[in-house]
Amino acid sequence: MEFLSAVHTDKGIKKNTNQDSVLIKEAVTDHGKVFFAAVCDGMGGLAKGEVASATLVRAFSDWFENRFPVFLYEKRTADGIDRIEMENDLNRLILDVNSRISAYGQQFHAALGTTAAMILFAEGRYYILNIGDSRVYRLKGQTISRLTKDQTFVQKEIDMGRMTPEEAKTHPQRNVLLQCVGASEVIIPEFEHGTYGPDEVYMICSDGFRHVITEEEFVKLMAPGQIKEEKDLQNAAVYFTELNKSRQEKDNISVILLKTC
Repeated sequence: MEFLSAVHTDKGIKKNTNQDSVLIKEAVTDHGKVFFAAVCDGMGGLAKGEVASATLVRAFSDWFENRFPVFLYEKRTADGIDRIEMENDLNRLILDVNSRISAYGQQFHAALGTTAAMILFAEGRYYILNIGDSRVYRLKGQTISRLTKDQTFVQKEIDMGRMTPEEAKTHPQRNVLLQCVGASEVIIPEFEHGTYGPDEVYMICSDGFRHVITEEEFVKLMAPGQIKEEKDLQNAAVYFTELNKSRQEKDNISVILLKTC
């Protein structure tokens, strides 16, 4: 399986710094090509959010280079990668980074944290880790599906039946996170997994990229049949970033786009 990819990040129209950090990595292995992507949104309103997001992105990069080969080549089951063992290893990474960011904040008397949306493609399967409200979407044909669930106050209220998705969009606590790396005492990542095939587009983004854009607008421009080469992905990333800014999105804006071929 081949992968086309594009990445774009922008500080937006209001903030002086870009607190988002992004990562893409690709490798050719004995088990085919593997692809790794992550978007980490340093907490807006918290000091030094860019430090938190960059710290987690560096940890993800080190994990992909040094730990993932262990699961790809050694810790395997009859079905391939031992998913449970790999998720446990990623959970330990998150706990370690959470402690390091927290200690840094205490040292400098600053509160800082970051979300995480991470996806790994290998051997026809994808593996997702999610903390906070950055998201992973899949576009297949003319359909878009969200593969992650936000760890937010309003999502919890929706799950409990106490709020509708429409009410959540305008609720005054819609941006309140239940977890973020570095600022939460307890971190429980959400893990998802599934299979992928050719002609699918995946979008990994910070909340600033999708707040004021509808899913229908994403499908109209990024349906897999319309993406022929990497420049199409890059053009879409830039177009939606500028559209966000024209609609007065105030947050940092980051996205990674990937098409399987």
